[in-house]
Amino acid sequence: MAISSIWLLPMLSFFPDHGISHIETSHQTLSSTFSINQTYRPSFHFHPSKNWINVWSNNSLVWGHSVSKDLVNWYSLPHALTPTKPYDANGCWSGSATIIRYPKGKPIILYIGIDQNFHETQNLAVPKNVSDPLLMEWVKSTKNPIMAPSLANKINATSFRDPSTAWLGHDNWWRVVVGTQEGDKGVALLFLSKDFGNWIKAKHPLFHSTKRSTMGMWECPDFFPVLTNGSFVGLDTSFGGPHVRHVLKVSALVGSHDCYLIGTYDTAKDSFVPDKGFEDTESLPRYDYGKFYASKTFYDAARKRRVLWGWINESSVQEDDLQKGWAGIQAIPRTLWLDKSRKQLIQWPTMEIENLRTNPVNLHSRILKGGTLLEVSGVTAAQADVEISFEVNDLEKAQTLDPSWKLDPQLLCSGGNGTKVKRGLGPFGLLVLASKGMQEHIYMISNDMTTYGVFVDVDPVHEDLSLRSLIDHSVVESFGAKGKACITARVYPTLLAINDEAHMYAFNNGTLGMGMFWGALLYLFALEANGQ
Repeated sequence: MAISSIWLLPMLSFFPDHGISHIETSHQTLSSTFSINQTYRPSFHFHPSKNWINVWSNNSLVWGHSVSKDLVNWYSLPHALTPTKPYDANGCWSGSATIIRYPKGKPIILYIGIDQNFHETQNLAVPKNVSDPLLMEWVKSTKNPIMAPSLANKINATSFRDPSTAWLGHDNWWRVVVGTQEGDKGVALLFLSKDFGNWIKAKHPLFHSTKRSTMGMWECPDFFPVLTNGSFVGLDTSFGGPHVRHVLKVSALVGSHDCYLIGTYDTAKDSFVPDKGFEDTESLPRYDYGKFYASKTFYDAARKRRVLWGWINESSVQEDDLQKGWAGIQAIPRTLWLDKSRKQLIQWPTMEIENLRTNPVNLHSRILKGGTLLEVSGVTAAQADVEISFEVNDLEKAQTLDPSWKLDPQLLCSGGNGTKVKRGLGPFGLLVLASKGMQEHIYMISNDMTTYGVFVDVDPVHEDLSLRSLIDHSVVESFGAKGKACITARVYPTLLAINDEAHMYAFNNGTLGMGMFWGALLYLFALEANGQ
């Protein structure tokens, strides 16, 4: 395995404060003093300075409000929505925004309110002043709740949540999807409106699981079009026509997984028909095979791309979260598009994160022998953007994949401490957030306290075996095979491997020697830690 071209990347970081009207910024590195609040605080991931993300305020959930020009640097503003009405007395929960093109590109928020009886309702809010570029103030509709559960519509009052971004049909009626559960089946309900204020439930759901399900409630549904030609160009949510497939994403409450289906949207029947391979809702692909949930996409018209946001929860115990005073972060925004195979979605960090790269440090190409552990020195390993690829020779010596393993790659990776089992070809990869003496470390194919795993469809003859990882103190986001598979983890290294004590290694645990790995290329971009 040959390694070359290491880059260092200082970062100017703005901390979102979710309702606190100031910005904190620093170029200083963290001291070696251990503070659970600061040591595990990411520097380039959006997160709250205090409280749980989504912002608990006086025991009620509110909508925090932050703005950005580049999806990296965020300015915090006063709360956008707070519980003030009987229909949202127990919190303003998840929802989506839709841009109404006329008049003047007006944005409208649809959100869940939990009422005085703890029933879930759908509500509407609009900007007080649509000309305000920051949209500082929002006004709730006098028609709220605009969708509510009842015996007549047979909607479960405690499982009716998360309205999607709306789309406009050819008949000039708006449509929106709301998640629910009927018995043991997840359901994506469909609602329609002519004026965006008065909504009716469609006769049939947009889609529902066709058999007994173990996924539980379908939360946070998302529905959007993608091009079929493999282009990363995104489409407006209301776009339709030839050369287009639609994606229905649901957040499965059981297991906290974000799963998706690719298929055809039948506009005549207002129904979604999954493509071959997506019919079984029990074995759907995921956006991310680690800690990634309740995600949402939006269409960025300026750059003609679809951007994916996801919530990364903590892996720490509640006592640690209380000591930190904050919990939960957002993943790096990802550009999302349909692979040219039409069988899966591709994700890649938005290009803006690359603006943080500077100060190159070169590491000359080399061969990584079997049993080798090579430290990547000269970097701030607690905060980095790493790209590495492996070119493999003698593929006939690789271990044959047993078809039964396809049932659970996570179990395969965890069984027998899979990263340490020596085979002819590998395992190989990166060790991150490691201590100098290797008393602790995180394998990039085995993150978090939980071991994660996923099979990736690659052709090693014509494609690089590549991995990109964004490391930010207590979070590691990994993108395998140019974004075909993603794993995100929260990790909490001890004093042995935090801040300046963190180290990074390339490893080859295989038994084969120098002739095995050829032409690997490593780019590493270290991001300067924040010293607040």
